[in-house]
Amino acid sequence: MKPLVSIIIPVKNGSNFLQEALNHIKRQQVDTEIIVINDASTDNTAEIAAANGCIVINHKVCKGQVAAKNTGVHKAKGTYIMFHDHDDMMRDGALKGLLEAMDAETTAVMGMVKDFYTSGLTEEQKHRSPIKAEPYHGLFTGAVLTRREAFEIIGDFSESINAGEIMEWEHRLSQNGLIIKKVDLVTCDRRIHATNYGKTNREKEFRDYAAVLRARILNARQCAK
Repeated sequence: MKPLVSIIIPVKNGSNFLQEALNHIKRQQVDTEIIVINDASTDNTAEIAAANGCIVINHKVCKGQVAAKNTGVHKAKGTYIMFHDHDDMMRDGALKGLLEAMDAETTAVMGMVKDFYTSGLTEEQKHRSPIKAEPYHGLFTGAVLTRREAFEIIGDFSESINAGEIMEWEHRLSQNGLIIKKVDLVTCDRRIHATNYGKTNREKEFRDYAAVLRARILNARQCAK
């Protein structure tokens, strides 16, 4: 029996790029369920998702991307879970490659992402948002495939964190001896545009990362005693 992969897409007002993201996910030669968490959109995000056969969960009030991820995890039925942004594009064969790299000792497999500028950005906007020329590893949506059981071991994402939740979650993985395996496979093209979440929430992101790093340092000191 082939494993089921739950693809979780938290999104608010994603009608600009959602269809393209879904097209790429649906081309994967892997059994998937696509769960779209519609976080109080005011556009036709929910309609696009439903028309593509996605499982659609509607938040009547905006709860934010972290709470939306947790909602998706609680709904997921797959053996494996991947998070995906509505504005990125999964490369053909990505899920198959990540599944093939998964082994008995591994809890999560991390692929690579490749940045690209969306059409229509001015040179000034590109200058303010420089991208890496080569693919790179990171705890990005579209790049990390995780065993569902990991969430049963270490729990949900921390909803007290707005933007650094993946780093904090990864820290809990390592504290529990769970292994993330890196592979040199580009799995996702990461779209850079004027309204990326990380750009519009940069102050919160830096604050959250600082808090996570402080917690790591404190934990390391306590373990060293």
